Amino acid sequence: MARRRLVYEGKAKILYEGPEPETLIQYFKDDATAFNAEKKDVIEGKGVLNNRLSEYFMSGLNSIGVPTHFIKRLNMREQLIRAVEIIPLEVVVRNVAAGSLAKRLGMEEGTALPRPIVEFYYKDDALGDPLVTEEHIIAFGWASQQDMDDMVALALRVNDFMSGIMLAVGIRLVDFKIEIGRVFDGDFQRLIVADEISPDSCRLWDIESGEKLDKDVFRRDLGSLTDAYTEVARRLGVLPRTGAGQAGPKLVH
Repeated sequence: MARRRLVYEGKAKILYEGPEPETLIQYFKDDATAFNAEKKDVIEGKGVLNNRLSEYFMSGLNSIGVPTHFIKRLNMREQLIRAVEIIPLEVVVRNVAAGSLAKRLGMEEGTALPRPIVEFYYKDDALGDPLVTEEHIIAFGWASQQDMDDMVALALRVNDFMSGIMLAVGIRLVDFKIEIGRVFDGDFQRLIVADEISPDSCRLWDIESGEKLDKDVFRRDLGSLTDAYTEVARRLGVLPRTGAGQAGPKLVH
């Protein structure tokens, strides 16, 4: 097999040149990072779980008319995706006060918000991905007003979809982060959901117990990250069941 050309390597994924023009292969690593990579570890099987979960969420969004970069899963760790021009912003939707929002505003973590709040963060690890306003975004040319309106609309549609499927399996969608990219069909630009949607990029709490089923398990040393992600996958039916209804995933590298 010919050696694939590496396009980009991030903290949790690697992008390779795809088999067709305007495509990429996205590889999910087992690396776990937190606090802008100040805390690092390798969690065996994490990439496999995130690949399967992101496939589940992206396919679901595609099926309801929310455009994403996802084309198909290739194997246990790789997806074929559409190449996009990533807008240098993280789009965060918050339903419940947690993390930096609770700390920044002095709110008790777990406080339900009166409505979903959409925030923008400038993608720059060296700066700690700072919170930015629409004025900053327009002034520095990162996105137009129309882009921001479209990004908010996309983010809220993702929130509706994700909140519903999580609620159905007893999980509260506290907040999540997405990235959005531009694609061009001739001279016409469209914005689509890119990167990944997984427990790495969401806060997920068990509705009954409040147990955390996301990367806060790693951030706060709350137990096994793989067990938490496996529980999300099991509830959603992403992983096969074995024996008496118990999940028995075999993580294949």
